[in-house]
Amino acid sequence: MHQHRRRDRRLTRRASSEPAQRQAFRLPDEGADVVLVGYFSAKQKDFETLMASAATELAAHGARVVAQMVQRRGVSDGGVRKMGLPFSSRTLLTYGKVREVALACEQADADAVIFVAPLTERQQRTLTDMLGRPAVSLPDILTAD
Repeated sequence: MHQHRRRDRRLTRRASSEPAQRQAFRLPDEGADVVLVGYFSAKQKDFETLMASAATELAAHGARVVAQMVQRRGVSDGGVRKMGLPFSSRTLLTYGKVREVALACEQADADAVIFVAPLTERQQRTLTDMLGRPAVSLPDILTAD
């Protein structure tokens, strides 16, 4: 019997000698409508202050925050039991929350989605595809200027 050869995925990842540079997203000068998304654990008690601070930072950069969404982890009984499990490394949020963010973006006709937490390149690509608009982390916006 002929056996199929398995392709080593690690080799294809290493094929490029230079790492891919993340495309920096810049807010337009005339202002952009953005949805601000925060991801916080139940231990983070001052998440509202952090969200307000992030909205102020974005306003200083010319953006209008048209909606704010918060994903809390470990608040409910079910969430507390799942705290030992890894969160979605693909989207950072639950799929239900991603749908809520997408709906808020559609209703507000937002230009971008800004996450308070840092996003990996994979999360940024996946969320951009799922939401239909750029998904960027706040630290990337602040360091782009």
